[in-house]
Amino acid sequence: MCGIIGYTGKDQAAAIVYEGLKRLEYRGYDSAGIATVDNNSIHIVKDKGQLGNIAGECNQASLPGTAGIGHVRWATHGGATKKNAHPHCDGNQQIAVVHNGIIANYEELKSGLLADCSFRSETDTEVIPHIIRHYMDAGLCFEDAFFAMTKELKGTYAILALYGGEPGKILAARKDAPLVIGLGEGANFIGSDVLSFLPYAKRVIYLDDGECAVLDKESVKIYDADHNEITKKIDMVNWQWEEGNKGSYEYFMMKEIQDQPRAIRQALLQDNKVIMKMAMSLIRARQVVFVACGTSRHAALIGRYAFSKVGHIFSDVIMGSEFGYFSDSIEKGTIVIAISQSGETADVLSGVREAKANGATIYSLVNVVGSSLARLSDQVLYLNCGPEISVAATKSFTAQLCILYQLAFALDHRLEEGQSKIREISLVVESDLRRYAESLPALAYKLKGKTDFYYLARGVNFAVADEGALKLKEIAYVHAEGMPSGELKHGTLALISDGTPVFAICPLDYTYEDSMANLMEAKARGAHVIGVANSNSMIFDDTIKISTSEEILYPLVTTIPLQMFAYYSAIARGFNPDKPRNLAKSVTVK
Repeated sequence: MCGIIGYTGKDQAAAIVYEGLKRLEYRGYDSAGIATVDNNSIHIVKDKGQLGNIAGECNQASLPGTAGIGHVRWATHGGATKKNAHPHCDGNQQIAVVHNGIIANYEELKSGLLADCSFRSETDTEVIPHIIRHYMDAGLCFEDAFFAMTKELKGTYAILALYGGEPGKILAARKDAPLVIGLGEGANFIGSDVLSFLPYAKRVIYLDDGECAVLDKESVKIYDADHNEITKKIDMVNWQWEEGNKGSYEYFMMKEIQDQPRAIRQALLQDNKVIMKMAMSLIRARQVVFVACGTSRHAALIGRYAFSKVGHIFSDVIMGSEFGYFSDSIEKGTIVIAISQSGETADVLSGVREAKANGATIYSLVNVVGSSLARLSDQVLYLNCGPEISVAATKSFTAQLCILYQLAFALDHRLEEGQSKIREISLVVESDLRRYAESLPALAYKLKGKTDFYYLARGVNFAVADEGALKLKEIAYVHAEGMPSGELKHGTLALISDGTPVFAICPLDYTYEDSMANLMEAKARGAHVIGVANSNSMIFDDTIKISTSEEILYPLVTTIPLQMFAYYSAIARGFNPDKPRNLAKSVTVK
């Protein structure tokens, strides 16, 4: 769950790498660092905490040179300290490395191959520069030593390395962690994702597992796992630079919430022939299984409901982290629908690889073109919602729902009808957003002293209850729990007392009466009930008025006020909603 970037060109590297790291902050981090190479020397600044802690030293005097690498770290091995921050060096301070991933056999390497080395950190990463040095001391050149190093590692990695003796050159390797090369004018870039260098390069090359790369300002060479030079396809990135900026908004999260009407319409820009072909395959499949994590899993739960209610087929949803335990029943004839905004979620990728090895067909819903999941899939539907920077997913969730709805309507041979309904919803959402911006801040401040929240719903909206609770946990740091309303009496009712906030997602549909009966039980125990509903009720202490929608599409209407309530709750409690503690946007470790 780290971010890395490298630059080699004719300008000062540190400034460009620093700006790239700022664009990678959304990946989540607790320390940061940069290394450059100049005049046969490695220059490093790093520190724990925010990126700004190293800003003052990212100048020509402290970090000279036109080639550099940078890292924002989310601690796995070793605490969030300055000594554990990347980059890490060999004993001679001539090789600098940044790394995203986990070296599973680092203890074995430290006690064996590197038994005579002195280590300065508690990280697994530090073995990497020492191994490179080991092979260089044995007579190999920097490039050959780097390649030999990759053969020693077990685990996952995206690695960038500099060597003082060869300024201007960056070496890179990838295994189960994303790396993408950006081709610029008189400069080349490499990073965890295209956002890190988006202003400078839109021609990109995606590295695959086992591949290594050698970059300088004039050229890029790519090698396969046997160190044979290969030619790779060059892709074009269609994201615009302004999409990765906050514009007039204080936080990315609010910008992305407000962007949802457009995101809904963009998600409709699909090839209908492809969707219909996928739908027909889903009808013929022996079984259909969704795999996803977090917010994407909540989208999958709604997709399962839509597939059943509209498309009349049964499907199942399995968490990415649990998917491997069900792999014995995933085989040929199964279609796995994998959902991941980044396309780099480690748990999802692991499950997809197992399913693919067992003969399953892989469909995916992904936002990032060229991501690992996209390349593993037999068919991809892209969200088209542009970069999502805030850690808390908002517009990617609604885009995922829109694509799942399109598949559901295609199952019933009503794709164009469904698309028309979804397009109409985008206009409703536009109007609703204005109302929520006026009413929800006051409610968030009213409830900012509360520490336990419960979200209840039935039918297609029970996954929205889960998603609303998740958003509040993520960015406001309070306990929140979502569940089907009917489950309240099976244990959770014991936790309801005077003033406990209970969000009731109860639109006027066939679940309304049953939901209200459950709410009466909570109300009788003193709950403070917030109705997310079409109309007011005597049961509600507060009402978030939603627009009327077709039953199956209500999640597009009910989710957004819960996102905004979580956002304003974070603000009311003094937290940055874009950077929740301990969390990362792209979870690239299992």
